[in-house]
Amino acid sequence: MSDDIKETLLEFPCEFPIKAIGKQRDDLDALVFSLVRKHAPDLSERAVRSRPSSKGNYCAITVTFTATSQAQLDAIYCDLSNCEHITMVL
Repeated sequence: MSDDIKETLLEFPCEFPIKAIGKQRDDLDALVFSLVRKHAPDLSERAVRSRPSSKGNYCAITVTFTATSQAQLDAIYCDLSNCEHITMVL
């Protein structure tokens, strides 16, 4: 296999959940949604779930979408990781 080709255990397209965690803000879910939708234009608002931490200081936003390639996933992770309002991306 060529060094240019990344191996992945995923078979595309596939349903893929991505989770972003950040300090609680009223617009955190909308922010995460907009960053993911930039790379997955067919994303529905129903694909977003949020869950506050036990003390309410943080919020975990999970977005489940149809991933079409490893490059798409890498771009989404990059955009989410570079956002100042997001602490962690899983």
